[in-house]
Amino acid sequence: MISLTSASQYFEEHFTKLDITDSQIGNTEFEECEFSDCDLSHSVFKACKFINCRFTRCNLSLIKIPQSRFAETTFRECKMVGIDWTRAQWSSYQFHPELKFYQCILNDSSFLGLNLHEVVMEECKAHDVDLRETQLNNAHLTYCDFTHSLFGRTNLSGADLSESVNFNIDVLDNNLSNATFSRYEALNLLESLGINLVD
Repeated sequence: MISLTSASQYFEEHFTKLDITDSQIGNTEFEECEFSDCDLSHSVFKACKFINCRFTRCNLSLIKIPQSRFAETTFRECKMVGIDWTRAQWSSYQFHPELKFYQCILNDSSFLGLNLHEVVMEECKAHDVDLRETQLNNAHLTYCDFTHSLFGRTNLSGADLSESVNFNIDVLDNNLSNATFSRYEALNLLESLGINLVD
């Protein structure tokens, strides 16, 4: 079984059922790597790089990612509670979506002020997530549950929120130009205008 060490480079490695809970990994680069059924929770990844990596059914809850870099990284069916994504290092020029989440649990995480245009969140549980001042233009945020998540001065222009539910978005405080919502859930947007609806 492959273990992780600091100051290393991994290319096209497949980590399966790796358990490094509460570990500290620094200055390590992962390119085209795949993580399956791994437990990385409570670990610290400092100044690491994840390039074209894939995580499937992994537990990444409460990981810390100071100065780490993510490029075109995909997460599927992962538990990712309590991650402060603002601690990572983000490129000023993005040509592809840096993060893709499918059927993940993203509760209590923060994306405050990040440039995440075209990010993908599909069928995710995203309770109490901080999305204030985040650039989510042309994002795919479909079939998600945004219960108690925060939107404020968020750029959702061109974003697709089809079939997403339980969001509280003030139409006067967020950019919703050309955004897509399911018809019934779009009625929630009118609450911020103080409009009363009757049958």
